[in-house]
Amino acid sequence: MELRHFIYFITVAEELHFGRAAARLQMTQPPLSKQIQQFEEEIGVALFKRNKRHVELTTAGELFLPEAREVVAQVNQAVDTAQRAHRGEFGRLVIGFVGSATYDILPQIIREYRRIFPHVSIRLHEFSTPDQVNALIGDRIDVGLLHPPVSSSLIDTIPIKRGFAALSLPKNHPLAKKERIRIEDLKDVPFILVSRDIWPGLYDEFLSLFQQVDFTPKIVQEATEYQMVVGLVSAGIGIGVVPASAEKLFNLEVVYRKIDDYPLKAVLSLAYLKKNTNPALKQFVSLTRRIRIEGS
Repeated sequence: MELRHFIYFITVAEELHFGRAAARLQMTQPPLSKQIQQFEEEIGVALFKRNKRHVELTTAGELFLPEAREVVAQVNQAVDTAQRAHRGEFGRLVIGFVGSATYDILPQIIREYRRIFPHVSIRLHEFSTPDQVNALIGDRIDVGLLHPPVSSSLIDTIPIKRGFAALSLPKNHPLAKKERIRIEDLKDVPFILVSRDIWPGLYDEFLSLFQQVDFTPKIVQEATEYQMVVGLVSAGIGIGVVPASAEKLFNLEVVYRKIDDYPLKAVLSLAYLKKNTNPALKQFVSLTRRIRIEGS
């Protein structure tokens, strides 16, 4: 029993004429008659009463017709579902992200992706950059939004947001009252940084600023995420180095300033395992590239 037999039967049942049914099916009448006869023999029931002038459904045929239509409809639905899943319109996508992405590009990407692909189930997990790399390699997440660089050759990365970092200071700190903060003003100032293991790019760039002066920065505390940095700054532990988007955090005790003539870059990248074949991932990467281009 094949799907084509159901289609042949439905067409003849609708036309009640083998010649017209054959024309609709783009075949000749004798093969169609033979296929219907074989179908009836296979299921053990006569579906049509027919003579040289007239064709009509038997009682069994009348009851079989809506069921046959349902079979064909279900098969078509299954094929459509498979094709849409192949195009990434159905499925599941697990996304890892660093905390800073929450106040940056992540909401825009998720909002647009859900609008275009409402039938893809999304799972979000906040991980540090090293944890995202491990989760990608271990197939626990499909894609990550993290801080470069990523050293693994198994992972592809795409820069999607090139922003800047800033100093976060307690609002009553003497430097907070200065119109311009120079690198020389930062001598003997206690600093709080996101650790190099978590954000190596920003950590190394910050240290490189001081190669031109005769002192090294005084790092008194390292944190696992920049929200922790802001919290320690508000507690008076020191001055933080955070992405400028941290200003979106509601904290009345902290202000943000740039170092004059020394912009610090804060890059956010999209990362995914090269061998991941999830169609939903392909659509997510494509959408993120488009948002990056439009927003650049």
